[in-house]
Amino acid sequence: MPRTTLHDVARTAGVSLATVDRVLNRRPGVHAHTVERVQAAVDLLKYRPDRIAARLARGRDHRFRFVLPTGHNAFMQDLEKEVRAAADRFAEERVQISITHVDVFDGEVLAAALEQLGPSEVDGVAVVALDHPRVREAIDDLTAAGVPVVTLVSDVPRANRAHYVGIDNSAAGRTAATLVGRFLAGHGGKVGLIAGSVALRDHIERQLGFEQVMNRDFPNFKVLPIREGRDDDARAEALCSELLRENPDLVGIYNIGAGTAGVVAALEASGRARDIVLVAHDLTTFNRKHLIRGTIDAIINQDPGHEARSATRLLLAEREGSPFHPGQERIRIDIFLRENVP
Repeated sequence: MPRTTLHDVARTAGVSLATVDRVLNRRPGVHAHTVERVQAAVDLLKYRPDRIAARLARGRDHRFRFVLPTGHNAFMQDLEKEVRAAADRFAEERVQISITHVDVFDGEVLAAALEQLGPSEVDGVAVVALDHPRVREAIDDLTAAGVPVVTLVSDVPRANRAHYVGIDNSAAGRTAATLVGRFLAGHGGKVGLIAGSVALRDHIERQLGFEQVMNRDFPNFKVLPIREGRDDDARAEALCSELLRENPDLVGIYNIGAGTAGVVAALEASGRARDIVLVAHDLTTFNRKHLIRGTIDAIINQDPGHEARSATRLLLAEREGSPFHPGQERIRIDIFLRENVP
């Protein structure tokens, strides 16, 4: 079946090709009744614009910037690999993707990096964000300047961002609590929490979801105050060693962010690795190995490749005013045990 063209739309609507172009590109100067006729013709003919051709006619590529964390977070390194793979994939569609590394734990530094961007440098931004007043303002300023922003992995819901790309972190925390509680059924004791930072929205939401379910469904456990490891292996190891030393009745640990290698090292050095249930995030190479070995009991995962591609597709949809499929862009929570690890 031949592809519907702009000429078909113009002929059906009884208007000129230039009028159809103005309506589809939302330019002013067209009477409301004419807009309705053009839209009716588009719907009748099921016209879908050729986005690649439109980008070629536009004369330049879309320029998207991904703002990712500095450091040695294994999941973020996997995410960066997937962003680079997306850059290769979308290059043939006239999309340029570049990466900036920033200390996302420092709100002032992250905001300063976002403030350096603008319409002359980028057409869209995807950022692993910190929920910080100045970061919110920087996102709002970019949006006001016509640069759409999507938050990636960690959200800033009060900012005027276009979309959030990541898992439901509250649900992830509730899932972790359910796993810990069921693994330890019939027991009691203390459960420790280690996060990257309580300033990161994803970590806060995971903590709150975890505590909600533990307090409601497993009241025989005491959840200890959260400790911040800044997603650093050495710091997480020191915090976990301290946790083990201070709490001989510790029975479980939920590692909310990265730094799992440090937690595993501390557990194995203590000789208590088989006695303590550990639930962690992200199926990195290291985590997969120790899930199979049994030091990690369960992993809650999000697909970094899906996130990189989804962020790019959503930025394109924002730039071009094109539809997207919410179900395709929903990032699901995967649960991996030793028995189902891929």
